[in-house]
Amino acid sequence: MGNRGGRFHSDDRTIGARRHVSRRWIACECEFRGRRRQVWGASYTELFFLDEVTALAAGHRPCYECRRANAQDFARAFAGNPIGADDIDVVLDGERRNGRDKRLHSMPYDELPDGAMVAIAGSAFAVRGDDLLKWSFEGYRAGRERPARSMAEVLTPPSIVRALSNGYEPRWFGLFDEPVSPA
Repeated sequence: MGNRGGRFHSDDRTIGARRHVSRRWIACECEFRGRRRQVWGASYTELFFLDEVTALAAGHRPCYECRRANAQDFARAFAGNPIGADDIDVVLDGERRNGRDKRLHSMPYDELPDGAMVAIAGSAFAVRGDDLLKWSFEGYRAGRERPARSMAEVLTPPSIVRALSNGYEPRWFGLFDEPVSPA
């Protein structure tokens, strides 16, 4: 689960034109210390992701309250040494949006770490080893082999790609001990 810094839904639980309130976009635990929330209640608009790989591709970072150990690991991988959430948020805010649109970044496929997501012909794919797994609301599907020596349109912001390259290990949906189901 995540949020983008506050409430951006109306009382009838619809979302207008606004998609965030601040530059603090975080990925949280769905369950933390027995707290119960009314989804899309008074304080913030909850967002739900397939997994952390998806949240990172959207430009969210781990929450320092409910995911402190993950947030500290992420900060070390992000900057090479621990830095604060505000500093991370400033960098990510400049990388994830192009006006109101999602910002894509061109990078060589060969340089992308596991967990980075790319866009191909209107679909999202997650890098996993030599494969690109096709993203869907139900989970990942068999996709295609990762192209060699070509450029990718990357959904994951560059600083998050760097954190993944520096050893941050995001949580994936599903088990990879078994083959991914076909598309």
